[in-house]
Amino acid sequence: MTSAAPQSDLDHTLLALADPTRRAILQRLSRGEARVTELAQPFAMSLNAVSKHIRMLERARLVRRRRVGREHLLSIDPQPLDAAAEWINAQRALWTARLDALDALLQAEDRAAGTSTEMKGADR
Repeated sequence: MTSAAPQSDLDHTLLALADPTRRAILQRLSRGEARVTELAQPFAMSLNAVSKHIRMLERARLVRRRRVGREHLLSIDPQPLDAAAEWINAQRALWTARLDALDALLQAEDRAAGTSTEMKGADR
């Protein structure tokens, strides 16, 4: 994640993505803008419950809302997803480097132990 984005932005993004209903809403919005009522249709829950999920997505800035008369149209904002992916990739790179270093160390120890065992066998 870029240094300009506060940790709380990442927290909001990951919390929003933790719920399958919110992920399904984002997946639907990835195909284009939709009204709140359209987003609610596939779910076996009240419009109020879906609205709570949408507010959580808005809090994480994953969803933008615009009003046209009485309609509320929602669209996805991929920037927080990009920032989360950047953070995840940075963590993966860090841990891959650490695990590679550990692997190299263990292999060096194995080689040293093998050489030591061969030398003891030759002394007999």
